[in-house]
Amino acid sequence: MANHVYELNWGHHHLTLGPRTCIMGVVNITPDSFSDGGRFFDTQTAAAHGLTLAAAGADIIDIGGESTRPFSDPVSEEEEIDRVVPVIAELARQISIPISIDTTKSKVARRALAAGASIINDVSALRVDPAIGPLAAEQAVPVILMHMLGTPKTMQVRPEYGDVVGEVRDFLADAIKRAQAQGIDRNRIIVDPGIGFGKTFDHNLLLLQKLAAFQELGVPILVGASRKAFIRNLLKPEEATDIPADLPAVEAGSQAAAVTAVLNGAHIVRVHDVAGARAALTVVDAIRHAS
Repeated sequence: MANHVYELNWGHHHLTLGPRTCIMGVVNITPDSFSDGGRFFDTQTAAAHGLTLAAAGADIIDIGGESTRPFSDPVSEEEEIDRVVPVIAELARQISIPISIDTTKSKVARRALAAGASIINDVSALRVDPAIGPLAAEQAVPVILMHMLGTPKTMQVRPEYGDVVGEVRDFLADAIKRAQAQGIDRNRIIVDPGIGFGKTFDHNLLLLQKLAAFQELGVPILVGASRKAFIRNLLKPEEATDIPADLPAVEAGSQAAAVTAVLNGAHIVRVHDVAGARAALTVVDAIRHAS
């Protein structure tokens, strides 16, 4: 299936979304990341990892300084700034691809943009900090609006939906309107259904299966399923409660989820293993456009 093509232009950046899948590589600068156990918590290690992801074929590097894993606690603005700004500044000095700041806080976003970031990735879809939308409009940068039920601390406490696909789609439609009302150009809005954010394992599977329903929103779609608990749950031994997120089997499952997302309409996939995703999606993109 040929995904709708979007041209994203801002500052000195340009992304054509659709013909070739855009890969967002993740750098978590947190001590408690579910995906890497805090391996990239110091500035130099995190920056080096970002450079590795860029060299492996990432189109965007996503920098986050506050864990959003289930039941995690928030950190202060000052702590988040101290974690992310030095890494962003170092990466911006050495790479030309866009850097996104994964935050819900306008003060963090402003400092990150000043250091060289050029995308705001807000898991709250502009709901936590009323100043972050106007900041994105003022700076004329793209925003990623994600669906989340509750907060990271509460989102996995018995999440319930009558129609998970319809309700998430309606939420994102409202989020797009909210962003536009705050002055954000529709051509700079990306939506994310929020795999793993206030969803059961079955909810996540349904969202990936029915992702094509989100194409009617008329904006690019980002999916971040990499290493999520629903993949680990499918692959773990029956007697185990969980398995390590960086096992090869989990990476293979993550690539399967990314491939499914792209075949069903995703324009951007957010991943930890950029090299593996680039290999898998190069093949998928060639198959999608074969004639």
